[in-house]
Amino acid sequence: MTPARHLGAADPTSLLPPNATRFERDLEILSRRLDVIPTPLRDLVNVETCPERFLPWLAFTRSVDSWNPGWSPRVKRNLIASSIDLHRRKGSAGSVRAIVQAFGGQIALREWWQMDPPGQPHTFDMVLTLTGDDGETASQRFIEEVIEEVARTKPARSWFTVTQGFAARGVQAVAAAARPAVYRRLQLSEAV
Repeated sequence: MTPARHLGAADPTSLLPPNATRFERDLEILSRRLDVIPTPLRDLVNVETCPERFLPWLAFTRSVDSWNPGWSPRVKRNLIASSIDLHRRKGSAGSVRAIVQAFGGQIALREWWQMDPPGQPHTFDMVLTLTGDDGETASQRFIEEVIEEVARTKPARSWFTVTQGFAARGVQAVAAAARPAVYRRLQLSEAV
């Protein structure tokens, strides 16, 4: 601040009229300093670049139905990213599949008309296979939260049964051995 400003001299870069009060001029100077503060708005609204501490607010803006601070960052980001699509398809089998995939799980879903013989109308069976972070076994609480989300997303008139699936990964080793072979050259002679 220059001493001339405090004396009421007009600033050539100011948008205020010449008869502005000292308070108005000081407020203008203060607001110029706010323009210098970086605000990475594009990063804050992008699911992948949003800092983790701001994810709850991003979830609120995208209308994520439920939120648990204990979920892994990957699950939180998946739920936020799929939220708009989930709301578009809510009440369908596709939305049930999408919510399970957002939690990092796999699902096999059979609706009542796909069963042999056909099941009770408006029911479905699902085999739910979940793993925790980094391939660990999912906790019982995590499985219950996924089932609660399925119940919130499914068609309102439908009922379902859940079977816990099991995911196993294995490594198959291939072994090879060399077997020496001896070949003998055969000579044929013509018989007389």
